Amino acid sequence: MSTLVNRIPLRAQALGARLAYALPRPLRRVIAGKPIRIDGQELALDAQLLVTLQRLSGAGMVNETPEASRRKLEASERLVSGPPIEPVTVRGLVLGGVPARLYEPAGVGDDAPLLVFYHGGGWVVGSLDSHDNPCRFIAVNAHVKVLSVDYRLAPEHPFPAAVDDAVSAFRHAVAQAADLGVDPDLIAVGGDSAGGNLAAVVSHQQVLAGGPVPAFQLLFYPGTDGTTRRRSRDLFADGFFLTSDQMDWFMDHYMPEQDQRSDPRFSVLLAEDLSGMPPAYVATAGFDPLRDEGEAFADRLAASGVPVVKSRQADLIHGYINFLGVGTRFREALSEATGALRTGLALSGRKGADLNT
Repeated sequence: MSTLVNRIPLRAQALGARLAYALPRPLRRVIAGKPIRIDGQELALDAQLLVTLQRLSGAGMVNETPEASRRKLEASERLVSGPPIEPVTVRGLVLGGVPARLYEPAGVGDDAPLLVFYHGGGWVVGSLDSHDNPCRFIAVNAHVKVLSVDYRLAPEHPFPAAVDDAVSAFRHAVAQAADLGVDPDLIAVGGDSAGGNLAAVVSHQQVLAGGPVPAFQLLFYPGTDGTTRRRSRDLFADGFFLTSDQMDWFMDHYMPEQDQRSDPRFSVLLAEDLSGMPPAYVATAGFDPLRDEGEAFADRLAASGVPVVKSRQADLIHGYINFLGVGTRFREALSEATGALRTGLALSGRKGADLNT
């Protein structure tokens, strides 16, 4: 079936996905199948329908090689990301040798807050393009500028190349705040999955270095511990976009030396001390093998005296910030996060911010 579907042009596949989500709810339920309930949670119909369409199309993050996986992910993202969100001005730039893309929504000034964003993809796949619409959404709805960082990918550039690029980009953003038209005291970090890992690692490395420390952390289903297999990884090992086998594939490419995976630049949850970290919004997805380690990190931050909001989107799957072009539930979850970012930056800013803008 997936071979036949793959012969259909991407534009037609995208139209088919939109049409499926436009059907009346009873018909969408017929296509998706009976409700899925695991661990006291029920999978959202929007998410279950997407999983069904993914299975039929053969879309996903991992193929035989990293190169093939990157092509496959870029193609599948175009099916679900939706049309570009406007109005946003976008320009490419380079910060300390690291390529990046700056998103500026209409109406922000030259002292706007900034979110330095690191895309997901297991440190192996993903790109500025794969996360273009989530960055646009965050910029418009949080009323901040977003700097998306094109860090180096494994296996061509294994650990700690991504960490080095992520830290360098943040430090250069602070140093060049005036050129970027942002307030140097209101620069947050954020990311999803592997990007959430990098955002948390950047925060921790900046604390160890004595600053400057990000104003806020916006973390979506972050990977935080590559040494321990938690309950959620077994509960949701297969069938919910990210699989347990894919997690091994990503880690083996990025950090092949298993005896080094306790390094806090990789397993930030295992850092000796997390005090002094920035306030955080940590979002997890209920049907995600990474769920429990993300929540363990939020709990560890709270125990270390860090202000943190732990938000489990119990009915969603890994990767939900990328599914803005289908259904409504994914946008709702990302809207909650953008509200948290605006509030967090307003509370941390010396001059505050107008939440009604």
